[in-house]
Amino acid sequence: MNSVSRPTSQMPSFDVWNAALAQAANAIGSRAFPDALAAALRLLAPFQMMNGFIYSPDGHAFDLYNEKIVAERSLIVDRYLAGAFVLDPFYDAIRADGGARMIVMREIAPDDFAQTEYFRLHYATTEIIDEIGFVLALETGYIAVLSLSRTGNAALFSEEDLQRLRSAALLVCALGSRHWFHVSGLSLEIKNATPAARIEHPLLTKRELEIVTLILKGHSNLSLAAVLELSPNTVKVHRRQIYSKLNISSQAELFRLFLA
Repeated sequence: MNSVSRPTSQMPSFDVWNAALAQAANAIGSRAFPDALAAALRLLAPFQMMNGFIYSPDGHAFDLYNEKIVAERSLIVDRYLAGAFVLDPFYDAIRADGGARMIVMREIAPDDFAQTEYFRLHYATTEIIDEIGFVLALETGYIAVLSLSRTGNAALFSEEDLQRLRSAALLVCALGSRHWFHVSGLSLEIKNATPAARIEHPLLTKRELEIVTLILKGHSNLSLAAVLELSPNTVKVHRRQIYSKLNISSQAELFRLFLA
């Protein structure tokens, strides 16, 4: 997720920012809210796409806001909701801590994330080159992440961009939570959810399935060794055994086997 550096945007005047926030607050509960919130946030840092997903306490994912996603929905949203979300670093982050805050993809993603099949299918298709998310607390333990993404030839979010967005994060989370708070209780899709995706296989041990999950999420052998408190050589042995048991030779095959 690399791009060229470009001049950062400037902080808006207090009057302009205040007016944009007031417009967003007044739109809470209406279809105009997402656009009003996006307009306010673009005053702090330009971005090309805003979208979001909801996560249930029992490990499901649902659509929060993807009306203007920059890609074919069936390729991105539907595939994500069908199970690929379990590989999303944002999903791991909110499972560890569902508190309102801003999270930055490049700060939390595993070291080999950009080499994963998930990255190729999800990020390459949308042309996302940088992404931040606001964590929203919804009713009955549901959590949402509302993401801002830069795509194509845009620059990465600068440190100044990130600082401005972080400064506004608690306010953005409060507004977003207020607007979407009851959506999980109103959605028939959520009420009629199918069982959550699981990474499992009868030929693999619990430890091997743990390693498969971390490989698919983008952890290198060195990162795997650190996370699991194993030696790098032990990780390599496990990895060879997994591939041998499954009769595969690449991470792409591994991805297709578990999350096609």
